[in-house]
Amino acid sequence: MQPEIFAALVLFAFVTSVTPGPNNLMLLASGVNFGFRRTVPHMFGIGSGFFVLLLAVGFGLGALLERVPLLYAALKIGGALYLLYLAWKIAFSRSMGEAETGGRPLTFLQAAAFQWVNPKAWVMALGAMAAYTDAENYAASVLIIGVVFALVNVPSVSVWAGFGTALRSFLSDPVRLKWFNMGMGLTLVLSLWPMLL
Repeated sequence: MQPEIFAALVLFAFVTSVTPGPNNLMLLASGVNFGFRRTVPHMFGIGSGFFVLLLAVGFGLGALLERVPLLYAALKIGGALYLLYLAWKIAFSRSMGEAETGGRPLTFLQAAAFQWVNPKAWVMALGAMAAYTDAENYAASVLIIGVVFALVNVPSVSVWAGFGTALRSFLSDPVRLKWFNMGMGLTLVLSLWPMLL
């Protein structure tokens, strides 16, 4: 991969990983409700799940989705329904005390599996493979794309969990936490709109 293409790939990986989307909004809410340490498996699950999704798209799943648009539509609908469920759970979470005792953040496996129904993850994976693979060294370029995202993704998304953790003391007031969680649930729902079009 040429140095200028590699630099563009790193920038693309950073921008798409750090900008708002379902993963980052859920990490922000998890940082607030559970703290940074308890959110770490969620962050690594995102990075690992997205790495596997990238490789799958690069090595043939993307072509399958182009040939069977109904499958892609089913993934979008399934992802939207799951995001609505998660938005509901976030919106009606009412206290950090409950979160620390009864609730729990997404596990590593749940976060990894979520990438398969996350519309933004699919757009990122399909876009990265379309823009940065090299026909002459296809397999190597798919692996490079996967590794770049793996290295860039976790630090990028951890910013959101860190910001959520920093808000914990301000949101320790139950009324503020209630409105924050409702706002995060609504924002998560609104994040579906551009991805589903």
